[in-house]
Amino acid sequence: MPVFSFLRISYFEFQIFPFGKRSPQSIRPFGNARMPLTKWKKLTEFIVSKNPWWTYRRDEFLLPNGKQGNYHYVHTLGSSLIVPVQPDGRIVLVNQYRYLRDKESIEFPCGGVKDGHSYDGTAVQELQEEAGYIARSWMVAGEFNPYNGVTDEICRVYVARDLQPVPPKPDNTEEFEVIALLPDEIDARIISGVIWDGMSIAAWAIAKTYVRPL
Repeated sequence: MPVFSFLRISYFEFQIFPFGKRSPQSIRPFGNARMPLTKWKKLTEFIVSKNPWWTYRRDEFLLPNGKQGNYHYVHTLGSSLIVPVQPDGRIVLVNQYRYLRDKESIEFPCGGVKDGHSYDGTAVQELQEEAGYIARSWMVAGEFNPYNGVTDEICRVYVARDLQPVPPKPDNTEEFEVIALLPDEIDARIISGVIWDGMSIAAWAIAKTYVRPL
């Protein structure tokens, strides 16, 4: 079996083929002639384990070629991330300890949507709990999936303005240091790796257009 492969770059999407073999079904042109990718068919769904924050699931699926497989993933009800903007244009973030990486992390206030709660309600709650603010002006900047090979979670990104300080209400396992940075300072800390939280980096890419002082 040949061990070489090459990247074919042209009118078609990037495709990697074994040397000397090209599958017509895997070549999908851009533009109006593009055909949609074939979807997998879900056969069954199992709950492996569940906790208050997420559910670990295993699906059995059928591929277009007739083969079956198992897909393990994390299911959540979503999350709400807030980019709070102060009148002087500085952005409120929180520094907290992250157990899995065993180090501190500068992030935007964010929390998972719990059963019976909404994205909007979670955003209001997390802003107060983590940063110690309520906001009178809210807008939805966009949404993203933080890790689409592992979770079906959708994170909704909010920009909050007209902030009013209130007593924070962190959970028993949470400790926050509130930080205010200018947009350029956030960019610099992302580039340098000081801000390394993936959800915050993705949210900033969505929200930064909307955070200029009014």
